[in-house]
Amino acid sequence: MSEQNKAANKATAPETILTGIKPTDHVHVGNYLGAIRPGLELVSQFRHSLLFIADYHALTTVQDPKELRDYTLSLAAAWIACGLDPKQTIIYRQSDVPEIFELAWVLSCVTPKGLLNRAHAYKAKLQENEAEGREDLDYGVSMGLFSYPVLMAADILLFNTDVVPVGEDQVQHVEIARDIAQKFNRIFGELIRLPKALVKTEKVVPGLDGRKMSKSYGNHIPLFLESKALRKLVMKIKTDSTPPEAPKNTKDSILFDLYKEFAAPAEIEALTARYANGVGWGEVKELLFQAIDRHFSESSRRYHELMGRPAEIEAILRDGAARARKLATPFMVNVRAAVRGGDRDTIAAHGARGKS
Repeated sequence: MSEQNKAANKATAPETILTGIKPTDHVHVGNYLGAIRPGLELVSQFRHSLLFIADYHALTTVQDPKELRDYTLSLAAAWIACGLDPKQTIIYRQSDVPEIFELAWVLSCVTPKGLLNRAHAYKAKLQENEAEGREDLDYGVSMGLFSYPVLMAADILLFNTDVVPVGEDQVQHVEIARDIAQKFNRIFGELIRLPKALVKTEKVVPGLDGRKMSKSYGNHIPLFLESKALRKLVMKIKTDSTPPEAPKNTKDSILFDLYKEFAAPAEIEALTARYANGVGWGEVKELLFQAIDRHFSESSRRYHELMGRPAEIEAILRDGAARARKLATPFMVNVRAAVRGGDRDTIAAHGARGKS
């Protein structure tokens, strides 16, 4: 698509799209195909796009400061290396925008506890404790886990977000954010825009053993591997004992499912014909390795460059936070004026003096 067409599309596009990603591990091929690549395609369709690294959300599970920083920088570097333009998309670290947490407190004061009792993550923890016969069903439940949906609502509502892309299992987060926003608006006036969920069909990416690719299964292929290590992993992909000369079905092949994500159309067509006529699994694995290695060659180079210069990533995130706060500041002036009953201009002036 030409730059002129992209500009025309953005002129008629919805205003703002916002996406958050928790830094709980290093990214793998499944994350790239399921989130990063479709995410990059999606943000180009909106006038304004924000991507935040949800480091304070991650505190519910990651409480080693060194790990958290490493995952945060790695995740930011991965998105940028894969094509995210920080000049076009505001990318920031959640903890660098204090207005999020101020808004979260205000929202928590109008959020019924019963609403949070119905949150999926909390209910799952209660069910787990019940299944294990624990008398205290709240065992292992931190306030962070329980109030997680309120913080997520603040993440979304602070920026007058129009669209939040989510998987089917995350739609509830946007629904809760809308419920909280409506309650706030009824009490304090119509200040908060109601976001909509854009439900993404989850791409199930097969791992080395045929199950969904996941770090917890140990069947994942990390992004940006050195070629030798990548080839070694690809050669471990599970196959059957069908002899090379026997025709094979592309629909039942992990190798083919992965290959078509990275190969050119002509290459996919050629391998489809090879399957029909008989091909050895070792040869297919070699073709898959070459396709993945080629696809990530430039982004891998960029990723390792960035990770070798962490100060550059930090600077990008700080710049993104500054831009995000320019959007958040006037919004929070209105929120403070609404809940304190003060004059907006007076509160804005006071806030400016407080920052100087």
